[in-house]
Amino acid sequence: MNTLHSNPCATLRPIVAISSDRIERHGHPAHAALHGYVRATSEIAQALPLVLPALADGLDVDTLAASIDGIVLTGSPSNVSPQRYGSPSPHREMLLDIHRDAAILPLLPALVAAGVPLLAVCRGFQEVNVAWGGTLEPAVHEQSGRLDHREGDHDRPIERWYDDSHDIHLVEGGLLARLAGATRTQVNSLHHQGIERLGAGLRIEATAPDGLVEAFSIADAPQFTLAVQWHPEMRVDDSPFARAIFEAFGDACRARQQQRRRAFA
Repeated sequence: MNTLHSNPCATLRPIVAISSDRIERHGHPAHAALHGYVRATSEIAQALPLVLPALADGLDVDTLAASIDGIVLTGSPSNVSPQRYGSPSPHREMLLDIHRDAAILPLLPALVAAGVPLLAVCRGFQEVNVAWGGTLEPAVHEQSGRLDHREGDHDRPIERWYDDSHDIHLVEGGLLARLAGATRTQVNSLHHQGIERLGAGLRIEATAPDGLVEAFSIADAPQFTLAVQWHPEMRVDDSPFARAIFEAFGDACRARQQQRRRAFA
């Protein structure tokens, strides 16, 4: 018996949009998302991942909010343009993606207001902070009293880049502390930029030993909203904490899916 035709809703997965980078492929403009985010969304969150294009002229937020059950904001080699948060022009060596900035930043407040669950990683973490009026420090390692949060030796195999690099303190009673079942754990945080000023309405979930904000949620959002500076998508095979993040996100997306079905009916 064909289950899909006998009960169309029984086997449908929640739909999760995944942000992409604007890149060049063989001389052609292209849109790309790393496989780790796609795999973790599909296998651990148990959702259908769909990659969002990084369109410089923007995306239709009303159509998107009515169509998706969650959004994942990915990490990237590129940085949010400093002009987006009122800082001086970037150093010429800073890799930017102005197409992604234009596509993603305007979407976020409207999607969160519409109740869409959000999981933001690394660059995505920084995008949410900027979208809520925060600012970024472009070179954390150059600041007095800060750890060097960069990825280290590039000659190592890429998998080793994502080994745990330092402890974080999880705020007692917060979302992450509940998922971890503890107030301290280790993460694979690797980044050049970091939060300088936290955006208004963002609630700290975790900090590094040097005090740098490593995770936050959106205080007035009733749905799952979590932004982390580290890379749980790269550790879902060997880290229960990383798996728990994507599992909780998937649960929130299924709840959103049920709400959309009821509204449609």
